[in-house]
Amino acid sequence: MGGINGHTYTNTLEAFAANYEQGSRVFEADLLLTTDEQLVARHEWTHNMSKMLGQQTILPAVKQGTVLDYAQFMDSPILNIYSPLDMEGILDLMQSYPDAFIVTDTKEIKPELVTQQFTLLTEAAGRRDPALLERIVPQIYSQDMLDVIHRVHVFPEVLYTLYQSQDSNEQVIDFVKESGVDITMPTTRVTRSFVKKLKKAGARIYVQTLNDEAEIVKLSRMGVDGFYTDFVSEEDLRQFNGLR
Repeated sequence: MGGINGHTYTNTLEAFAANYEQGSRVFEADLLLTTDEQLVARHEWTHNMSKMLGQQTILPAVKQGTVLDYAQFMDSPILNIYSPLDMEGILDLMQSYPDAFIVTDTKEIKPELVTQQFTLLTEAAGRRDPALLERIVPQIYSQDMLDVIHRVHVFPEVLYTLYQSQDSNEQVIDFVKESGVDITMPTTRVTRSFVKKLKKAGARIYVQTLNDEAEIVKLSRMGVDGFYTDFVSEEDLRQFNGLR
């Protein structure tokens, strides 16, 4: 949901609102299952994440670094003041802000867990308004995952994120040609040649995660279409370019 007051990975209501106010309309949400199989916005279930989110005194010691149940998750403020989100809360935001899009980061790669996550997601949206699914963009972590999620629902747009992928550049390019997915990748995989070939294959190309205006401008000039960022707004980029 973007950074807020210097903090990242909060996945909170307030982070969404702050970044929407700054002009963002596409938001990545980390989505994980609780012990009672509810879908909530959390980056990972680790001791370090509990520390980053300021929950050492909120959660019992035995619960830090473990998967929480739904009630524990929702009753644990982030950094003492921010509101955690579940799937229903995310859908509330999508209905309140009809020009907002959600990109999923669901982490799981096992087909049965992927199916479970996307079934929960699509059923929750379907109960409200199936049109909401047109503004949800899944990220997949392997070529096989595309078929898994499409057996649940055929989303109009899908991003193949390469941070877990072992595919070669040529395998990625071939997959783009076959499937029509777009691509997001870490900066370490970006080359002028790879970007050019992906665009020729029909993909839009995104890079994650960048908080440096100069690097964003540099990669944009190479042909990258968009960027994941915690803190850089479009106005920041306009001002940066104006000073150059």
